[in-house]
Amino acid sequence: MSAFRKLKALALGQNTDLDLTAAQLQAASVPVSDAPCRGCADPCDEGHEEYPKFDVDMETEMLGSVKPYARQIVISTGKTDWVREVTDAKGTLAAYVDELSSSGRPPKDKDPSKKPKDSGAPPSNGTTHIAGIFDSSNLAKNKKVTILNGSHRTVCDDPDKETVLVFPDYKVVTEVDRTHSGAEQLWKHAVSPAVDLHAVPEDGAEVRSWVIPYSCVILLCSHKRRDNRCAIAAPKLEHALTLALEREGWEVHTQIDDPSAHGPPLEELHGSEEEKQAKVLQQLKEVDVAHAEHKRALILFCSHIGGHKYAGNVIINTPRGVSVWYGRVTPHEVDSIVKETIIGGRILPPLLRGGLNLCYPGHKSLNDW
Repeated sequence: MSAFRKLKALALGQNTDLDLTAAQLQAASVPVSDAPCRGCADPCDEGHEEYPKFDVDMETEMLGSVKPYARQIVISTGKTDWVREVTDAKGTLAAYVDELSSSGRPPKDKDPSKKPKDSGAPPSNGTTHIAGIFDSSNLAKNKKVTILNGSHRTVCDDPDKETVLVFPDYKVVTEVDRTHSGAEQLWKHAVSPAVDLHAVPEDGAEVRSWVIPYSCVILLCSHKRRDNRCAIAAPKLEHALTLALEREGWEVHTQIDDPSAHGPPLEELHGSEEEKQAKVLQQLKEVDVAHAEHKRALILFCSHIGGHKYAGNVIINTPRGVSVWYGRVTPHEVDSIVKETIIGGRILPPLLRGGLNLCYPGHKSLNDW
C-alpha cells in the first residue's frame, strides 16, 4: 500500500520534500519551527501510548488537503460519534445551518479519492499562496462555512438550545434554538459571510455571544462512523495533550465553561462601533497564550473534518484567529505540538495539512499581536 501511494505521489508531481515545504512556508511568511516533531526515541522510551496497527498515508503530500473555508462552527451534542454525514441528520442544528449555507455552493464531490481543488482566495496581505492555507479577512471572496458537531454539552438551561463555537472569530454563541428559526438567528448573528470577522454582534436577538474563555481550543476528529482510525486516535491524543499541557502549567477542560461566568455578553458592550470592536479585541488578547496569566485549554472531539487517511487529525484554534490543521499526529508528536505550536506559535511543517490565517509577515510567532 505505501509503495503504491509513493508512486502515486510521484506521478502526480506532489512535493514530498519536507525541507522544500518548510522553505515554501517561510517564503509565504508562515512562522515555522525546525524542531523535530517527535521528541522521543523510536521505539519510544517515554511511555507514550501507541496506536494499534492501522494504515495511515505517510507517503503522499499532506499540505493542501484542507478544503477552502472561511468560517467553521462546532455545535454542542455531548457525543463523540455521529451519523455519517452530520448535516443530513434531520431536525438537527447542523442540518438547518447547512440549508442556509448551501445557497450557491457547488455539489459535493462523490469521489473520495479526488483531491480537493484549492479554490481559496489569494492572501490579502500580499504573501505567496500555499495550497490548503486560507485567509479569512475577505469573507466576500471566501464564503465557505464548515459545520461540525462537537463533544461539548450545551451550557444553556434549556437542553433544546445549543451552544456553538465559531472560528476563527473565537466566539461561543449560546441560546441557539434547534430549529430553522434558531439556525437563521445564528447565521445572521455570527456565521454569515455578511458578518465581518470579529464584528460586534447587535443586540435584539435571543442568542448571546462571548469570547471563548480559553487560550486555545483543540479539536480532535473522533468520527467513528466515518473512519475508525480517527475514533481510535482521538482519545489517545486527548490524554497525551492533557498531560503535556498540564506539565506546562495549563489547566485543561473537556467541557466548556459557562461563558456568562466570565462577564456580560458581547451584545451588551457600550460605546461607538470602534470602541466596542476594540473591547472585543482586548478580550481576545486577554485570553491569548501570550497574555493570559492563567492559561487554559479546551479539548473537544469533533465530527469528520476530511483527511481521515491522515489520522490522527488535530485542529488548533487560537484567539488571534489562527486555525492550524495537523495530520499524522500520534502521542509521540504531542510534546512538540504543545511547545512549538500552542505555546511558541510556530508551525511544524511535517505535520501541516493547512489552516486559516497562518501567513503573518514580519512576525516570528503566530501568537504575536
